[in-house]
Amino acid sequence: MNKKTILSLVDKVVKVDRGGPESRVGKLLAAKDDYFILLTEDDGIIYYNTQHIKSITYNSKKQMDFNLVIPRDFDYIQADDFKGVLEKLSLHWVKINRGGPETLEGVMDVVTDEVITIVANEEIIHLAMFHIRNISYGVKIEKTKDSKNNNAKKEEKTEAKTEAKTDKNNQEKTN
Repeated sequence: MNKKTILSLVDKVVKVDRGGPESRVGKLLAAKDDYFILLTEDDGIIYYNTQHIKSITYNSKKQMDFNLVIPRDFDYIQADDFKGVLEKLSLHWVKINRGGPETLEGVMDVVTDEVITIVANEEIIHLAMFHIRNISYGVKIEKTKDSKNNNAKKEEKTEAKTEAKTDKNNQEKTN
């Protein structure tokens, strides 16, 4: 995925990858040569290594749900390149490769050109830089009361629909 394409989507709500454990929906905050920054409702700030991105989707007619209001003073780590981000995350608690069996959490220790070192419990884990698809360090925006209420209403509607389908299926079975 090239920088020009990603830059055209900055400040828009997008979906990264089409599905699977790494797929996320969020607001694209910034794009650099080899990474971009996505703000998600559940995971906060995620830095994506662009060499691992298969697709970015923007729906121009029907906007994807994103219920966060970003404060004016919202601050997050930025660097010229992905390695620079990793260096600035040294001694932070991070989560790497957010989904699937390759998920890793711990304290970022050493960053070199080839490998990073993560300390997790009693383990010292060396991970090749090439295999880092994305990384986050826990910066989140608290949802406002309105967005919490909207999410609760959506959940209630979903539960009501599920109950209605279950009742309908039970009636059909008894007839």
